[in-house]
Formats: sequence, C-alpha cells, structure tokens
Amino acid sequence: MLVSEKTGWEDIDRSHFSARWFLKSLVMPMALLPPVLYAFAELVHPGVVFPLSVPALTPMQLVVSGVVFYGAQILMVGYMAMLLQRISMSRDHDPGYDSAYALAAIAPAPLWLASLSLLVPSLGFVLAVGAVAWIASIMLIRHGVGPLFHIEDKAKAHYIANMAIGAGILAWIVLLVVSAMALSMMLGVWSKMI
Repeated sequence: MLVSEKTGWEDIDRSHFSARWFLKSLVMPMALLPPVLYAFAELVHPGVVFPLSVPALTPMQLVVSGVVFYGAQILMVGYMAMLLQRISMSRDHDPGYDSAYALAAIAPAPLWLASLSLLVPSLGFVLAVGAVAWIASIMLIRHGVGPLFHIEDKAKAHYIANMAIGAGILAWIVLLVVSAMALSMMLGVWSKMI
C-alpha cells in the first residue's frame, strides 16, 4: 500500500466497508494509542521524552489531555473525509463519503503506530520514528487516492493527493493547537477549582 496503487487498495475497495466500520474498527482503537502512550511516557519517564513538560503532568491532567486529544482525533478524521470528498468534487469527481472516509482513516495509521516509539525514553528516537511515519502517511495518501476514488487520470489523482497532503498537514497542526488550547483552558479551570 505504501508503494503500490494496487496491492491492498483493491481489497479495501472491494470490501465496501462503510465509514461507520472504519470508525469502529480502525479509527477509534488506533486513536487511543497516542494519548495512552503519551501518558505512559510522562508517568514512567517524566521529562525524558518531552523535556519541556517539567514539572510532569499529574495523572488526572494526563487523563483530561488524553480525552481531549482522543476526541479531537476522531473529529479530525471525519473532517478530513469531508475535505477529501470536497476536493475531489472540485475536480468533477465524487468518490462518495465512504471511500473518502476510508482514505482519511487509513492515512494516519502510521502516525498512530509511531506513538509506540514513546515506549523508548529517547527524544531523538521518537522524532526519527515520527518523521518516518509522516513519510508513510504521505505515501498512503499518494497511492490511495486513485484506487479508492476510482480516478484513472493520474494528473487528477495527483492533484487531489497533493491537496489532501497539504490539508492533512494543516489539519494535524490545527489538531495540536486546538488540543493544546482546550487542555490549557481545562487545566486553568481545574487549578482554580482546587
């Protein structure tokens, strides 16, 4: 799937899984990895993987931040699916929401799996794995647009893929900023209550 527009993609296309199936079977379980492993890294190796997070967050703060980030990820996949469909429609092609959601759900899988690197207490290792995961996600988008959206025209498929990659990077940045802002507000309220 990373290097081919045929292998794996045709199986996914033939399966006709709905957006709801991808949400329950892929997105919801995989989106748990980053918040859970971030909490693990903060509790087991405070300040090692994320040196700027000293003093370490309390367990309750980690739970709150994890819930916020988890919810934001779930919403972002749905938003990306809608955006992928709109980008395709702007090029006179409607892949349908289920196909767009399939790509939006599959593309971040390497990023979710990259959070397993948080088990290793090394910032350099985490950054290296994250960079490789970004490349893998970009390759999934690049090779998934044509077969999942049934686009034969390579130029149209590349345009849609490039727009999706740009939107995905922007969405990831927005996800982190919104999560950080929500966490900051929640922790501010939390500290005033205590």
